[in-house]
Amino acid sequence: MTQEAGELDSLVRKRIRALRVAQGWSLEELAARARVSQSTLSRIENGQRRLALDQLVTLARALDTSLDQLVETATDDVVSCPMIDAAHAQMRWPVKADPGMTVVRRRMTEPPPDNPARMRAHPGREWLVVLSGTATLLLGNRRFRVETNQAAEFPTMLPHAIGAEGGPCEILGIFDRDARRGHQRDEDRTGPDRPAR
Repeated sequence: MTQEAGELDSLVRKRIRALRVAQGWSLEELAARARVSQSTLSRIENGQRRLALDQLVTLARALDTSLDQLVETATDDVVSCPMIDAAHAQMRWPVKADPGMTVVRRRMTEPPPDNPARMRAHPGREWLVVLSGTATLLLGNRRFRVETNQAAEFPTMLPHAIGAEGGPCEILGIFDRDARRGHQRDEDRTGPDRPAR
């Protein structure tokens, strides 16, 4: 066995144990869920039994994860720098684990639009947290006040807009691919200072 294969083997064993412990399960509980004997599971975790693909698939399923995630190796590019989008006054970070996801940090100074016709709807889903200040989220015909450290999550097919309330606010949003495209089109039409979200 090569050193790299040995390191992966050790990592997978540690991951199985860590996932089991995180669920609060004993060896007996995970063994029952995976339909293996408790002694087999113990030997797998302790490196005394060879890892077999069929057992890894069964264990991954029992641990509510995928085989890919169970055997995923650590990457060197853990820390990333933002892409600065000066045209839209925001910073963006792509999510490596899911290339369709983007994290956006944005400072807002304007309140949401008064005119409901300026609210936008598009495919996708959005999650945001207010880092500082207070934001107003218009969602359909409802109005939400989102304060510092509060988060909001919603499908973007609902007409929506967001803006600052009572002074500047800063938000961190996570968009799926469809939501990000919808927001880019809106921002290109209205400019960075207009809250046409």
